[in-house]
Amino acid sequence: MRMSDLVAQYILNMLEAQDGCAEIQRNELAGSLGCVPSQINYVITSRFTPEQGYIVESRRGGGGYIRICRVNMDKGTAIMHIVNSVGKTLDRATAEAMLNNMLQREMMQLQTAKVIAAALSDRTLAGVEQDKRDALRAALFKNMIITLNN
Repeated sequence: MRMSDLVAQYILNMLEAQDGCAEIQRNELAGSLGCVPSQINYVITSRFTPEQGYIVESRRGGGGYIRICRVNMDKGTAIMHIVNSVGKTLDRATAEAMLNNMLQREMMQLQTAKVIAAALSDRTLAGVEQDKRDALRAALFKNMIITLNN
């Protein structure tokens, strides 16, 4: 398991144990997991984003902390939040992260997520010019997610 996966799993376990909200001290966590503090920052900024259903607050200084809270909302609100968080473009990695988040929150079935991921893949969109691919992916993603909610 890669270090970033280990850090993310550790934080997810903390969130689960603490009812969706956890406070961590970056240096302390890095020391206990045997990584550098910047690795903790990377994981938090890439895997615990508002688009993925998290609110992150931080306080700097000697007693500083990072608080990560999972946003709890009903399925319809969560879907609209996801759709609204997608801008005019969407890269493949972000689309997959959003789909994984929806799977974890049981907002869709695995087979549905696989079909959407296949439709949004670079392989499927290979015939589309590179500079237009992410715009098409964003439009497709939004329409598919909205359709699931109806």
